[in-house]
Amino acid sequence: MGVKLMSRTKLEQLGIRLPLLPTTAVGSYPKPPYLLEARRRLRAGRIEPAELRELEERATREWIQLQEQIGLDVLVDGEMYRGDMATYFAEHLSGFKISGLVRSYGNRYYRKPIIVGEVEWQGPITVEWWRFAQSLTERPVKGMITGPYTMMDWSFNEYYPSRRDACLALARALRKEVEALVRAGAKIIQIDEPAISARPEELPAFATEAMRIMTKNLNAYFITHICYGAFEFVYPQMLELPVDNFDLEMSNSQLDLVELFKEHPFTRDISFGVVDVHSHVVEPPEVVEKRIRAALQVLRPERVWVDPDCGLKTRTREEAVGKLRSIVEATRKIRKEMGDG
Repeated sequence: MGVKLMSRTKLEQLGIRLPLLPTTAVGSYPKPPYLLEARRRLRAGRIEPAELRELEERATREWIQLQEQIGLDVLVDGEMYRGDMATYFAEHLSGFKISGLVRSYGNRYYRKPIIVGEVEWQGPITVEWWRFAQSLTERPVKGMITGPYTMMDWSFNEYYPSRRDACLALARALRKEVEALVRAGAKIIQIDEPAISARPEELPAFATEAMRIMTKNLNAYFITHICYGAFEFVYPQMLELPVDNFDLEMSNSQLDLVELFKEHPFTRDISFGVVDVHSHVVEPPEVVEKRIRAALQVLRPERVWVDPDCGLKTRTREEAVGKLRSIVEATRKIRKEMGDG
């Protein structure tokens, strides 16, 4: 089977038919003010968890509807039910306790997980939220979890003898969450690994092994999201990760990865980030179109998905919607030129 058709055939075998240059999002969207206020009220003991849950479902429903209106091809649940991507999963696995606030970047903080015992999966973490989001639309919704390498790197380890041991223990635990998503019907699963380039020597040493534990022999299309890393130190070695699609930040770094692709061809599907989520500027469709065309100079169109650089949770609702609309408008124009619109 030709390389260019392999991944598209896999999606079709899973019952998913997508247009050329599928549009999607990375994961998170800005939480509406009523949900942020409800979270504050819950911490103050002024509302019950069930009330917060109702508002999280309301916000999820709103974002699913909005993504459909904008015209995205593959949707995300928006992560209305979670805060930090590592802490959320740590709170639902045994073997962790949660520290006080530490700085993530800029003026953003999170409660850093601490591994204090054997890490074990206690039951589904995201499955009910995926089911809920998928029930609201006929378009495919990604299942999304934080990967074992990032969970390890963003946690204090006070239990395992090495980073490798901690990472592989997390992979074995999180593998069960992936299996639960597959059983529930998720066919596109994104494993977020933004830390994967933190220590390039660990990619072949054990990060690739951890991803293999997560994806081996499972009937799903796997995406890994990697953002804001020193890719020049892990490319092309990162192509050894056993996934179908790499979701990469491209625009914040001025498409510098394209030059690497010229030297070492990209051999997997790619979700090509065409808007900078750390900028308040809403890129017009013309700018996004230019970035897509730059991608197509070095990548086969059958392998390219189009999305933002990263999650949009730090933007305002208006900024997030504007960026997504530009993505869809620019993609549809190029798609039409290719006879797939």
